[in-house]
Amino acid sequence: MLNRFAQPILAMPRPAKRVVVLSVDAALCILTVWLSYYLRLGEWVKLSGDSYWQPMWAVGVSLLLALPIFVVNGFYRAIFRYTGLSALQTILKATAVYGLLFATVFTAYGVDGVPRTVGLIQPMLLLLTVGASRMLARFWLGGLYRNQLRMVALPRVLIYGAGNAGRQLAAAMTNSHEMRVVGFLDDDDRLHGHVLNGLSIYSPADLPGLVTSLQVSTVLLAIPSVSRHRRNEMIAQMLRAHVQVRTLPAVSELAQGMVSTSDLRELDIDDLLGREPVAPNHILLGRNITDKVVLVTGAGGSIGSELCRQILSVNPSTLVLIEQSEFALYEIQQELQEKIEDNATLLVPVLASVRDAQRLNEIFADWKPDTVYHAAAYKHVPLVEHNPIEGIRNNTLGTLTAARAAAEHGVSDFVLISTDKAVRPTNIMGASKRLAEMALQALAATAPKTRFSMVRFGNVLGSSGSVVPKFRRQIRDGGPITLTHPDITRYFMTIPEAAQLVIQAGAMAKGGDVFVLDMGDPVKIMDLATRMIELSGLCVRDENNPEGDIEIEITGLRPGEKLFEELLIGNNPRPTSHPRIMKAHEEFVAWPVLLEKLQQLESLLEQRNVEGTKELLTELVSGYAPQEPGQESDSRLRYSV
Repeated sequence: MLNRFAQPILAMPRPAKRVVVLSVDAALCILTVWLSYYLRLGEWVKLSGDSYWQPMWAVGVSLLLALPIFVVNGFYRAIFRYTGLSALQTILKATAVYGLLFATVFTAYGVDGVPRTVGLIQPMLLLLTVGASRMLARFWLGGLYRNQLRMVALPRVLIYGAGNAGRQLAAAMTNSHEMRVVGFLDDDDRLHGHVLNGLSIYSPADLPGLVTSLQVSTVLLAIPSVSRHRRNEMIAQMLRAHVQVRTLPAVSELAQGMVSTSDLRELDIDDLLGREPVAPNHILLGRNITDKVVLVTGAGGSIGSELCRQILSVNPSTLVLIEQSEFALYEIQQELQEKIEDNATLLVPVLASVRDAQRLNEIFADWKPDTVYHAAAYKHVPLVEHNPIEGIRNNTLGTLTAARAAAEHGVSDFVLISTDKAVRPTNIMGASKRLAEMALQALAATAPKTRFSMVRFGNVLGSSGSVVPKFRRQIRDGGPITLTHPDITRYFMTIPEAAQLVIQAGAMAKGGDVFVLDMGDPVKIMDLATRMIELSGLCVRDENNPEGDIEIEITGLRPGEKLFEELLIGNNPRPTSHPRIMKAHEEFVAWPVLLEKLQQLESLLEQRNVEGTKELLTELVSGYAPQEPGQESDSRLRYSV
């Protein structure tokens, strides 16, 4: 109720507010004269009349003295300025001057009908009442006024979706200190023009006009059950209006109960890529994991850590984490340990390198894993290109060392995490991974107890090597976004989807299989950068829009970088029982011949003979064509799955 009375006062223009405060002070002068008479005489007297007592003399002098003194001392320059200790000091000084003059008139000289003590009592009462009025303004109006100022300064947002999630989100944001909801958007034209909980419902087609009229900067998507295709259409419509977009998670991610502002997240680029998710086949997920001992190499990396999360959800008896980075191992071990209930799974963190054969054999002998997922690799193309010896040792010989240990200790399934860069590679990273695939293909024929397989896919969103975190950081810093080539194209997949498909593919292996994941359509990185800028509510700065926010700078292809990546060496993929997993038929060298070549490769690595190593890779890896410095790959051979 008090706030309801305060709203009209706060809405008044400044001159009117000054008149109100001046009137309040005048009323206090009259009130304190009346009270001072009562305190002196012990009875109430009329402020007007023909009795002996003449309080109107005191009232008149009080008004003539107090109001000018208060004006001079700046009491009416602002309503809420004089609050706190400094305000009380100002009031004290002003009323002291007033009291001295008032007491001089009525106490020192005296006036008929006005008791001399009134000249002393009234200034003290006026000091108390004026000070109390300022404190009341501070606590009653001041907080509300400051809150109004904060609300005006908050970013204005619209909620897309007037359903249950939208209504709950609007209710949760009523007292939000982050943003202010000014209305709803909804596709149902029957709701347009109506009011929901005091907020108008608009048509999405009106968004460009609402951005201007309502000063909207952000749209919150509160439609968690909408399809991926429809969500993309909505987002494209909003991005044309140059607003930032945030969203609620999917229905499967929302906890039971009310929606809160903490559920909101930035709209990531993976909301715009890929296909509708396909539910995983739980039989395939659990076949090589449930109640078994599972070992993951590179467990602290982007793919390795997500593999561990997915594996843990299928209840292995033991999960062995191999990682050479202490910090990465600590992070994933702590995260997974918090998810284990009732010690259902034994978690074993192991510091080790996959290049250390003795250490790996000790680990395999101690824990006797049933299934191995080999995710350990150096994957940053430019870094491996500048450090070819270490890259090949880790990616090729490390894989061979782990595979031999698995075969020697009777591991049932060994799954290599491979890459699309292994297809007709132009860089050391891709060639080393293809040679690792060939080693496993050759070993599969000589180790019947172990089913070797490999799963090949492209880029995953949000990994340590992905462009998405880099672009997001560059946008946050104000740009520019650095892009190596305007036509560069890549396949993309989310990390959880890739990890689930890797596990399911491995469960279908017969031995020596090369599985290829359906990555959808390739994505042009220029379009990706542009979309990320637009998702942030900004626009690209270029020749057509020199007043834009973020510039995209072309830096040139890096060493070994291709314009287009491929998933298959040949064009003969075979379908599997899973719609997103295909099987490739790739040629390889028989193990006796390959072993001799690998020994020759190891000798060249020991000699640190880079040129000889590249020549041998060219001989072994089909399609490997190392780029010379400054050379750009124009290979457009690619297989769209």
